[in-house]
Amino acid sequence: MPADGTTDSPSSPLPATPVNGNANGIIGSLPMNSSYRLRLNPRQDHQPDTYEDVQSEFTPLLFTSLERYLPPNLLNVNRETKYRYMREVLRRYSTEGERNRVQKHREYRLRIISSYQPLYRDLYKLNAANFFTPSFLKAFMVGDHIRDESIKSIMSEPAPGIYTFNMLQPHFCEMLVAEVENFEKWILETKFRVMRPNTMNKFGAVLDDFGMDAMLEKLMEDFIRHISKIFFADVGGFALDSHHGFVVEYGFNRDIELGFHVDDSEVTLNVCLGKQFSGGELYFRGVRCDKHMNTEALPEEIFDYSHVPGHAIIHRGRHRHGARATTAGQRINLLLWCRSSVFRELRKHQKGFVSWCGECQRERRERLHQAVTSKKMELFRGQGDAAT
Repeated sequence: MPADGTTDSPSSPLPATPVNGNANGIIGSLPMNSSYRLRLNPRQDHQPDTYEDVQSEFTPLLFTSLERYLPPNLLNVNRETKYRYMREVLRRYSTEGERNRVQKHREYRLRIISSYQPLYRDLYKLNAANFFTPSFLKAFMVGDHIRDESIKSIMSEPAPGIYTFNMLQPHFCEMLVAEVENFEKWILETKFRVMRPNTMNKFGAVLDDFGMDAMLEKLMEDFIRHISKIFFADVGGFALDSHHGFVVEYGFNRDIELGFHVDDSEVTLNVCLGKQFSGGELYFRGVRCDKHMNTEALPEEIFDYSHVPGHAIIHRGRHRHGARATTAGQRINLLLWCRSSVFRELRKHQKGFVSWCGECQRERRERLHQAVTSKKMELFRGQGDAAT
């Protein structure tokens, strides 16, 4: 995408004649003057269509998020036309190898889901009343005009950019832990080779891979995206459109600690599920862009957090952190890495200071200070010359 926020025209354009699709059976054609460009700034008041029933190599929520960035002449055309337009834009940024990888992962998930028998099927569809604490749920069940303030009222900010709140009911935590243990048992019995959550965790399970992706997507769309819009708009919190949901396990015969790192997310939700444990504190050392990843933390950026079952902590994915050793018992946490494809594309074209990076902000303040000091010296010298 060029710096003006648009995409270049593809070498093989979409057909201009009507084409049948799988989006509600709608037939449509792209306007002849289309140049396959996206707007830099979204149309905030536009209400996008839903694409949950569309069979595509891309997640349905991605199309819903991108629709606000369509050119004005495409905002009100039929859904099939918008879908094909956005699909072609996305395909230009997705290599054939990447699409093959996605297809193989989809087949991998189907093999698991066709064989694994869930312990608690109630977990696979979001049931807010049974999942969340009353205080958390109540904060969202208010009118649009006061919802932001209502959500802020249940949040604590123990350190800049880090928010904590009570979120999950104990019974839900117990059920999810039991479901993961049942999945681990199935793995041992079938000798199925599973992919672990990430390159750093050797234990744990990817919840999306055995059928919880729809539930977690609903969690992100209805709750986490609203929180992120309030607190993390600078990193695309208003346009979260995909996720990676998993559970990690620490303790005896499990991972012990987690090294210093950043997450592959714009926003990370981390909720302790239990069980009984000691240690395992998270330590944070400031938000950094790629350029400043290894710079020292400022005193105000140093923060440690102790887990409490049912309580959540939410932060920017680029907030550097790690987990200290779990010294006794077993600690299990639910993590949801939330991503924004729009923010990731726009980030490629950022120039100069990055507003969300602590070191970029420090450098900017230092340069402003130097400029002001230099200007003062010039004024003093000018006044001295005038007096002489």
